[in-house]
Amino acid sequence: MGNWRERLWQERVEPRIFLLAQLRIATDGLALGTAGLNLVVGALGGGFVLASSFVVGRIPAAMDAGVGSPQWRSLVTAFLVASGVLLAQQILTPLSAALGQLVKHRVDGLFYDRLLEASLRSTSVAPQEDDESLANLRLAAEGLEKGSRTPGDAAAGTLALVIRYSRLGAFVLIIGAVISWWAAAAIGLVTMTLRVGHRDVVRTYTRLVPVMNPLRRESDYFLGLGVGPVAAKETRVFGLTSWIIERYRSSALAAIRPLWRERRRVNVTAFLWRSVFSLIVVCLVVALMLRAGAAGTLTLTELTIGVQATIAAVLLGEFYHESDTGTQFGLIAVRALERFRSQVAASEAVPPTVAGGASAATAAPSFSEIRFSDVTFSYASGGRPVLDGLDLTLRAGECTALVGLNGSGKTTLVKLLARLYEPTRGAILVDGRDIATLPVDVWRRQIGVVFQDFIRYELSLSDNIAFGAIEHRYDPGQLAAITARAGLADIVAGLPSGLDTVLASRYDGGVELSGGQWQRLAIARALLAVDAGARILVLDEPTAALDVRAEAAFFDEFAERTRGRTTLLISHRFSSVRHADRIVVLSGGRVLEDGTHESLLARDGRYAELYRLQASLFTADVEGGEDDAVGSTSPGAEVRR
Repeated sequence: MGNWRERLWQERVEPRIFLLAQLRIATDGLALGTAGLNLVVGALGGGFVLASSFVVGRIPAAMDAGVGSPQWRSLVTAFLVASGVLLAQQILTPLSAALGQLVKHRVDGLFYDRLLEASLRSTSVAPQEDDESLANLRLAAEGLEKGSRTPGDAAAGTLALVIRYSRLGAFVLIIGAVISWWAAAAIGLVTMTLRVGHRDVVRTYTRLVPVMNPLRRESDYFLGLGVGPVAAKETRVFGLTSWIIERYRSSALAAIRPLWRERRRVNVTAFLWRSVFSLIVVCLVVALMLRAGAAGTLTLTELTIGVQATIAAVLLGEFYHESDTGTQFGLIAVRALERFRSQVAASEAVPPTVAGGASAATAAPSFSEIRFSDVTFSYASGGRPVLDGLDLTLRAGECTALVGLNGSGKTTLVKLLARLYEPTRGAILVDGRDIATLPVDVWRRQIGVVFQDFIRYELSLSDNIAFGAIEHRYDPGQLAAITARAGLADIVAGLPSGLDTVLASRYDGGVELSGGQWQRLAIARALLAVDAGARILVLDEPTAALDVRAEAAFFDEFAERTRGRTTLLISHRFSSVRHADRIVVLSGGRVLEDGTHESLLARDGRYAELYRLQASLFTADVEGGEDDAVGSTSPGAEVRR
């Protein structure tokens, strides 16, 4: 019983209370006015039943008395009243629908804002990388992206229910007043029995969403492979087209079969007894009314009112297309967004304050070192710690390179430094001060970073660079200087609109850049951040898309231009890290070795082993005539229209 009550509250009551609160916030009285109009429209349905029944009831007397008689004039009056009620219905119903659409758009606008705010408010990326919270975010965004089954649809559908239920209320009251109250109660019970059955079918679907969504994502993935451009070449070369079609078909069927089973169960079992029960009750009520009419205890007008109101009321037990889908699925999005917001709030630490009331400009003073003190970090998914009691000091003005096998914690260390995550244990100290005590935005302005999976914005080249320090985006002279330092000058000169060229071929005048050119652009973005005041430059695999010659040229220039900057370099290429002032080898989330290139080779440990292995492989390529095996992207190559 407790579970039933809890589910009733969670599925039917709590979301609607929340939604009604949002209606008040989003619509500035529009929702109340729409509800009032809908109440009138619903009542007009009952009014039309009464007016049209009076028309039918006056026909015999009018026919007997003839045209021009008082009875005929009474019939004409009843007809005009019924016509007026019908006309009012026809005018107000579209107006109600239009206001409902306005309510929908206003509520959706509110939820768009809340969705973006919830997604972007977190100072960490943990909610976006946690499967459960990400699933809630996708569920909340799905309806808004498609424009259907949105919170706005739920709001408009809730208001549309006012028409249906006020109309039902009017019919029940009419039956009670004209026929009998037990007949009114019976017809009301029949209508709501059918209504609950229809809504249960929809609720059955929503309960299956957690089961169906993973399978549906799989089918969507195979659909994307089949119709998208990304896999077009390989699917044809490897002959995968038939296989993709079959996988899409099988995964799509697997996603829909649970719904088919439940719908058969609900429709066959539940609707069978509901339909039989409703048919018996309605036939009994109508038969008793006909019997009373035949016996003369009901007039023709009263009998017409009773039959019309009964049939109209029972028809309201149907599925409400304007309400049921929107209210059920729109409320799913509402609840998913609230769950995501709760998960974001739970993942957030207490917002840091600037000690002593210092301003943001003075909150992150110059420093001599950054120290990772006994830092341990584990992802929410569990498993062994990625960093396990790490102790590491980065000295100001020094270029420190991090090396290690995949999974050793290099990129995680960068995320902690940028406060995209907070340590599970330990602290990151700047001259002894925990960076967690600094405002996040102030600390991040001290960092210019090139992530391994940097973003390729489908915007202009100038925008792509200017995002490194957005306050300088309107300084073309500075952007041009940055492009030259990053080795992009020749590329910019060859673009149709220079710095204003959009970097996506699907736009008019847009171009596509090669991987190496994009990587240079990402580096330029980080260099702009440094020019704008960032004191720490982080490069995570900055030359992965450059060939050997371009990489060597880049680091010769890079070392000169960043001399005296605090730089953290992550790379698998030892030809790159050997330029660093200091090399740190990570293993198992801890520092295994620490020294210069020469001292680590002399130690003949892990670094020396990995360096010699990579050097031998490269030497073999060169001797075999494959010195460009790692790539062939030069600074000005491969700009495609």
